Amino acid sequence: MEKIHIIITDDHQLFRNGLKILLNSFPDFEVTGEASNGEEFVNLLKNTKAEIALMDINMPEMDGIEATRRGLRINPEINIIALSMYGEEEYYYKMIDAGARGFLLKDSNINEVREAILTVIRGGSYFSQKLLYNVIQKIKHRENEIKAAHLSKREKEILVKICEGLSNQQIADALFISKRTVDKHRANLLGKTNSKNTASLILYAIRNRLIEI
Repeated sequence: MEKIHIIITDDHQLFRNGLKILLNSFPDFEVTGEASNGEEFVNLLKNTKAEIALMDINMPEMDGIEATRRGLRINPEINIIALSMYGEEEYYYKMIDAGARGFLLKDSNINEVREAILTVIRGGSYFSQKLLYNVIQKIKHRENEIKAAHLSKREKEILVKICEGLSNQQIADALFISKRTVDKHRANLLGKTNSKNTASLILYAIRNRLIEI
């Protein structure tokens, strides 16, 4: 199997060093670069091979949100996973709008980090379960909720399957419909919910309590 190349961006060197050692212990992973802020990441990305970027949100000089936007302009194929701490929920939607494909808590087990990387490389989105639970608790205490889009029964079924991490073909097989039909429903879901990508769809479903965690 060809190695998956990874850039770690975080302003704490000790954290980067530890994560690098753990990631490089997997035979199919290779850390090809490190950056201490978004500016360094953007410059590094211009000349560094990488399919994955693990991105801290709060950093000096340039934060993870802006670094994600600029990084995807340089390399639209790179998959960015945000590294988050509790209490940063206000940034999640901004990171997704910028193009992040998933979120990991900084205290995640290395096996969860591996799972997240492999999920995203395969085209999926990944959210730490502990992080999702925390988001839901925040939502439950909000007085004003965004009104949910009017979704058909079939669209809701497909949205749940998307949140379960199934591909369009797997959803088609599970619901006994064609993949083309699933493709159309997914496109409709993105439009109706004003979501840019699958990660945004998942947070929409959570925010509007269309799925249970």
